[in-house]
Amino acid sequence: MLHIVVCVKQVPDSREIRIDPKTNTLIRQGVPAIANFYDMHGLEEALRIKEQYGARITVVCMGPPPAEKSLKQCISLGADEAVLVTDRGFAGADTLATSYVLGLTIAKVAAEIGPVDIVFCGKQTLDGDTGQVGPGIACRLDLEQLTYVYKVEGIDLETRRITVHRLLEDGVEVVQTSMPVLITALKEMNKVRRAPMPGMLRAATYKPIIWTTADFPGLERAKIGLKGSPTIVSKTWVPEQKQVNTEMLPNESATGAATALLEKLWQTELPQRFGWTAQEEA
Repeated sequence: MLHIVVCVKQVPDSREIRIDPKTNTLIRQGVPAIANFYDMHGLEEALRIKEQYGARITVVCMGPPPAEKSLKQCISLGADEAVLVTDRGFAGADTLATSYVLGLTIAKVAAEIGPVDIVFCGKQTLDGDTGQVGPGIACRLDLEQLTYVYKVEGIDLETRRITVHRLLEDGVEVVQTSMPVLITALKEMNKVRRAPMPGMLRAATYKPIIWTTADFPGLERAKIGLKGSPTIVSKTWVPEQKQVNTEMLPNESATGAATALLEKLWQTELPQRFGWTAQEEA
């Protein structure tokens, strides 16, 4: 049976995100937390693989104790086990430190629960938006990595190979590779299901496995938390709101409206955009 690990991060709701101008960090106090939705698309794909091929799904999360809420949500949807890696020593981690801890966590999951065939991550998180953690985990665990995946075409259990479609800037790439593999999921991959009542009841009483720094004997403390995070935020800012002027061009017919719009563009927008003079226009 396949063993799939899904990495999930609890993040501030992007609609409520604010930045502290003095520290250049996110203000999390009073901001509702949600499961990163790219990660949830990875979980949904894991659930679909489970239904088609048979699989055991373990969800892992590095975060503070309240992140247990997101893990319970994953359990309600159909995940089998959940692991929360939480410790003050992990606080302030950037993508380098995070991928280090998650790499150790997945290795520990493989040793204690069973060998891992597929690791799913979201393509990025709503709060960091870097897309670096998934590839970082793959490098640390020496896994094949398939990024920007929007479709899993199929899995050959005999040859232990998986075929996916990657969405690139200039088209679609169909790739086949061997497992174990790490996949970063796009939101186009699927539609996340709603939790069924039995799953919600199980999640209500479920207690995730909790691991702290004490559970990783070989942990190098210089590689975790703020000490292990060389990233420096030099400046953050909120984009200025642009004022857009609108003008109604009343006309009853589509042809008349199109003609009026073209005349307006010719008189105002096009000369301004291309630097035409009145003489050149003539």
